[in-house]
Amino acid sequence: MAATIITNIKLLVNTRTENKLLRGTELAQLPVIPNAYLVIENGIIAEYGEMKNLSWTDEKNDTIIDAAGQIVLPAWVDSHTHIVFAASREDEFVDKINGLSYAEIAARGGGILNSAKKINEASEAELLKSALGRIHEVMQLGTGAIEIKSGYGLDVPNELKMLRVIKQLKAISPIPIKATFLGAHTYPQRYKDNHEEYLDCLIDDMLPVIASEGLADYIDVFCETGFFTPGETEIICRAGMKHGLRPKIHANQLNLSGGVQTGVALNALSVDHLETMDEVSIATLAMSHTIGTMLPTAAYFLRMNYPPARRMIDEGCILALASDYNPGSSPSGNMNQVVSMACIQMKMLPEEAINAATINGAYAMGLQDEVGSITVGKRANLIITKPVPSLAYLPYAFGSNLIDKVLISGEVV
Repeated sequence: MAATIITNIKLLVNTRTENKLLRGTELAQLPVIPNAYLVIENGIIAEYGEMKNLSWTDEKNDTIIDAAGQIVLPAWVDSHTHIVFAASREDEFVDKINGLSYAEIAARGGGILNSAKKINEASEAELLKSALGRIHEVMQLGTGAIEIKSGYGLDVPNELKMLRVIKQLKAISPIPIKATFLGAHTYPQRYKDNHEEYLDCLIDDMLPVIASEGLADYIDVFCETGFFTPGETEIICRAGMKHGLRPKIHANQLNLSGGVQTGVALNALSVDHLETMDEVSIATLAMSHTIGTMLPTAAYFLRMNYPPARRMIDEGCILALASDYNPGSSPSGNMNQVVSMACIQMKMLPEEAINAATINGAYAMGLQDEVGSITVGKRANLIITKPVPSLAYLPYAFGSNLIDKVLISGEVV
């Protein structure tokens, strides 16, 4: 069968013979091969190496892509999104400009509750169409795998509606998708003063159906002041764990919520956001195998402090980067911007940011055997840049579209 061969690659980035979750200073170790080639067969990386070692004849009708002056790297792995939503929220964007806080907008029925109202009004078909459009949009921007959360339903029929849409997306999407149940995103108005009843709804009414229909891979809770306490977070996560759902927790976004400590105690796969961290939270994360997923575009959009990436790296934390693509606090899935912002605002080295958005992001989705590095046997989900002077130029030139081609399973999209 004919192969696709990418030749004369200026730099082949994140070449690994085996998977490794990168901790602390290891994040700066980004293996590259200059003047390289890469062979794709049946959508899978079959071979790569230095151009001088390429053995090839033109008798097989292979497709040749000449990448002279260009960089090839694994496609981005976006391990935290909310891209199944029914409508944008630019009115709240204007409210923020006028001085209202995230919490004040939520208290007026905006925020998550606003999106929940729109989900209730939308059909599965409408949600599927709009979300699939967003997936194709981020693929063009270099994303090769994506996690999608529910959490805008907030009742039995609408949470299940969202998760069924995500299940359909899994079946038809060209890129791998993982589904996360986030019914504990906020308390619906009717349960605002009766938390216990909503916990019962999550645990007794939603989780059994989710498990029986195979609708989720993970369970998530917004562990935050004014939302779900650490104790409530633990109750919900342990109930999900009984159904085989490993926790991925929204932690320490607005306050020192205890979400990091709760997530580590539960052996969560990841604790996400981390804008508000102290020495105890950082030390707890550093001593664990839980991944800290940072979402710099959310901090940017909400005008919050950025996660203290440098301190967490120096202390030995395992870190990933993701977009938080959602209509309220990060209405963009552009992982190129995420990587650039991590370098500019969080002082991550380009190598650290790329590793965090590829191999560590793959671990944060349980997809490390499938995507996240240039490794024989993994999917050929790749970014081919335009001709650029160096690897550092990618986050440096933050306003330019530097992608020439995106390959998903070896096919140009």
